[in-house]
Amino acid sequence: FIGGLLRHAPAITRVANPTINSYKRLVPGYEAPCYVSWSAGNRSALVRVPSPRGNSTRVEFRSPDPTCNPYLAFAAMLTAGMEGVREEIEPPAGIDRNVYHMTTDDRRHAGIEMLPGDLAEAHRDLLADDLICRAFGPHVVDALTSVAEAEWDAFRTAVHPWELDRYLATY
Repeated sequence: FIGGLLRHAPAITRVANPTINSYKRLVPGYEAPCYVSWSAGNRSALVRVPSPRGNSTRVEFRSPDPTCNPYLAFAAMLTAGMEGVREEIEPPAGIDRNVYHMTTDDRRHAGIEMLPGDLAEAHRDLLADDLICRAFGPHVVDALTSVAEAEWDAFRTAVHPWELDRYLATY
């Protein structure tokens, strides 16, 4: 199950983090995980299996934010996880230390990649993921595309206070 979640994490990110603002928290060092990894107890991992309890053991996918549609997020997670079960996708070794404290080389050697850094990148990852797109169907994927394009266009054409503060006095 975990192997499927990790394989499809970039596409899941699009529905689990549906707004421009969602990606402000998916940065190194914050509470929300931004690296594709799993752990038995480490909160910096994307997927966590806290305190195994036999049949009551649970798996946490830790990146979704409160703006996500929980039905789409769960559908994507279940689709990915069940592919992991069907295809017997072995996850990489679990990480027993804080991923944020690892060097870039340490993460590269462990095969740990970053989640998409913004809505546009996450949407490209969704569109490239045949399994998740098939699970949603064209009507949902088309709607997600329309929303992402409108959101991205509105964001990239807006002048933000940070830009004014940073550039107006300098240039």
